[in-house]
Amino acid sequence: MVSTVLSEAGSVPPELTPERMLTSWTLDPLALVVVAALATAYWLGLRRLKARGQRWPAARVTAFFSGLATIALVSMSFLGVYADTLFWVRAVQNTVLLMITPLLLALGAPLLLLSRSGPPRLAERVSAGIRSRPARVLTFPGVVTVLLVGVPFALYLTPLYELTLRSSVVDAVMHVVLVLAGFTYFWTRLRVDPTPRGDPHIVSFGISLAEVIFDGVLGLVLWLGPLRAPHYYEALARTWGPSMRTDQIIAAGVVWIGGDLAGLPFLGALMRQWKRDDAEEAAEVDRELDAADTKDAGRGDEPAAGSVLWWEDDPVLAERFRRG
Repeated sequence: MVSTVLSEAGSVPPELTPERMLTSWTLDPLALVVVAALATAYWLGLRRLKARGQRWPAARVTAFFSGLATIALVSMSFLGVYADTLFWVRAVQNTVLLMITPLLLALGAPLLLLSRSGPPRLAERVSAGIRSRPARVLTFPGVVTVLLVGVPFALYLTPLYELTLRSSVVDAVMHVVLVLAGFTYFWTRLRVDPTPRGDPHIVSFGISLAEVIFDGVLGLVLWLGPLRAPHYYEALARTWGPSMRTDQIIAAGVVWIGGDLAGLPFLGALMRQWKRDDAEEAAEVDRELDAADTKDAGRGDEPAAGSVLWWEDDPVLAERFRRG
């Protein structure tokens, strides 16, 4: 039987047990509206494509709706119920929204679907926005790295973390920021959708390496550093579960190890995209070489009109072996 736990400011839900991980649910109206709106928009785009006789890969559909499912999961499952009570639960929630949800949404190619299924004027605006200078600046590798790495640091190591615990508005805004920061990264690195830049794939691996390093740094700071939001957690007067220090150590492990594990599917997708791009580039080179061979064969062995032999450019030999 599924139980519904309505979380209130300052309230502590019952002790988290394996059973309650499956049965504890809460209603998050904002998350529900966002998921429903995005799902409807994507579904309408698919319908328009189908009406035009165009196909859309099923893998993209699965990825996009799986991404939406993760939003609902972290917001309304036990992760949403206990996010304001246990640090490690909130760390799981934030890691999913930064690393898993955006990856799945980016694999769904929503921008490409929008440009193909929408009216021509809308497609032109989307394309112009992607090619714009602000978009190129925002997706510069250094900016993308700062977004991916800087957002978690700003969240956990400043008073912003406690604000997300005390204010549902700040918490919702932070969730949006996490998803957007992650989406900007995965969108520009995977390039399933049209992107403002065409940086080499090796740059993506460099950013991923930086993310792994800074995940470790942030995990160590949380593990060995001072307690985060201690007054908030003390005021809860929670009588069950790990101590505040142990709770934060577990959260540090989630941020460090969980963030790296969450990035593994991206590396796999990036490798597949890299191989696909290399194959397309090789095929393009082969086509150009074939076209050049065909052109040369059409000319035959006769020298082109006005061609110059190598010795005719030499000032000494030119006089000695002058034509005619």
